[in-house]
Amino acid sequence: MHLDTQQKALAINLDRRKYGVFAEIGAGQEVARWFFRAGAASGTVAKSMSAYDMEVSDAIYGESARYVSQDRLRHMLDHEWALLQERLAPSRGKDTRFFVYANTVAARSYSRAEDGLGWMGVRYQREPGGPAHEVVLHTRLLDETNVQQQEVVGAVGVNLVHGVMEGWKSPEELIDALLDNVGPRRAEVGMIRFSGPDFEGVDNRLMSLELVARDLTRAALFDARGEVVHPTDVLHNKAVLLERGNFRPVTHATLHLIRAGLAQFEKDPEVHGDEVEVLFEMTLRHLRERGTIDHQDFLDRVDILGAVGASLVEDTKILVSNHAEFHRLAGYLFRYTKKPVGLVMGLPTLRELFKESFYEDLEGGILESFGRLFRNDLRLYVQPTLEEGNLVGVNDLRVARHLRLLYRHLLENGGIRALEEVREDYLPIHTRDVLAQLRAGDEGWADMVPAEAATLIRQRGLLGHGASA
Repeated sequence: MHLDTQQKALAINLDRRKYGVFAEIGAGQEVARWFFRAGAASGTVAKSMSAYDMEVSDAIYGESARYVSQDRLRHMLDHEWALLQERLAPSRGKDTRFFVYANTVAARSYSRAEDGLGWMGVRYQREPGGPAHEVVLHTRLLDETNVQQQEVVGAVGVNLVHGVMEGWKSPEELIDALLDNVGPRRAEVGMIRFSGPDFEGVDNRLMSLELVARDLTRAALFDARGEVVHPTDVLHNKAVLLERGNFRPVTHATLHLIRAGLAQFEKDPEVHGDEVEVLFEMTLRHLRERGTIDHQDFLDRVDILGAVGASLVEDTKILVSNHAEFHRLAGYLFRYTKKPVGLVMGLPTLRELFKESFYEDLEGGILESFGRLFRNDLRLYVQPTLEEGNLVGVNDLRVARHLRLLYRHLLENGGIRALEEVREDYLPIHTRDVLAQLRAGDEGWADMVPAEAATLIRQRGLLGHGASA
């Protein structure tokens, strides 16, 4: 049976075995308000508070570099959970499941005419006296007014509390319920992380993938160690270099492309000295090549990327997105940084970018797409390709006659740049050929991938290695 937001709050209120604290910063006391409005709140609410003033917030939870941040949320959960256990566990801990809900949210206001965003989380017990579990998420608020964004915060927060306290059957079930009673395109859930003893078998990388696959967000990000991260924490005020691919598996060609691009990107006067975040990106299209998403295949690719990424930079990140078009991908990155952004690609991909059929859904066609793509001084680093034994680069590419001036403009003004370091011996390497050899037991595949990748694939039988034996 589908429950509305008030019914979900009332269901918690009527169960006196559930008792907790609500701590909310910014965007009002929207979640606690639902529990008070539903009635019988005395059965649920031990304390409700809002440390709205920054100095007051610092005095209670400690200083934080940013108030709307995962770091601030962590301080809130730690502080309120410790107090709850200290004050109430001795008197009612034997028959009560405690929880702390916290959020820190920035909604639209007179001084902030942007999408709202915020962090929220719940720390809770599955049974009285049991260990703590935790679900933390990041949400983006897409409505045009402050009041509407506050409404969404309230609904999502109630959904989260109801989901963890009412005995969800799986993390996927909880994810499905997060935007109940919210309405389409009012919010995104860009990150979720499950932790605690009952979640030891949950891979948060797959949970990130589920957010994208279920259209709760357009992209999700995690690091090579498998830790889920959010772009606000990772990309803020950073230069970004990204390579898109299926990485099935990573080859010498794909790794050289990002290495050569990074060397060139870091020498750019506008980038020199800045910290650069390197991203490997896979789209849902890359993951649905066989119709459905194979979770193990996805994790295999991510593990291989993590192994080779360490040789590139200290902590390469992996992005999973539903941004099939490059201009939408660029828009996603521009949400979080105004520093230079570089995309590395081969010439065949650049040729595809100039096919106008891809932009029929845009009123302004290819000009609108390129206007979005190349704003903020984004640049493409393009590797040449071999065609009939000849090396073909950006200066040799032929586009439609009416697009030639556009192409020349981008080339002359640095929007499109030739990759300076080229390994011609790597150009004939294609992932589909490597994968076919790998699965057929032809050991020649190992010569076409980095040593770290070959070792991992053999040791763990990734991507079907050894299946034909």
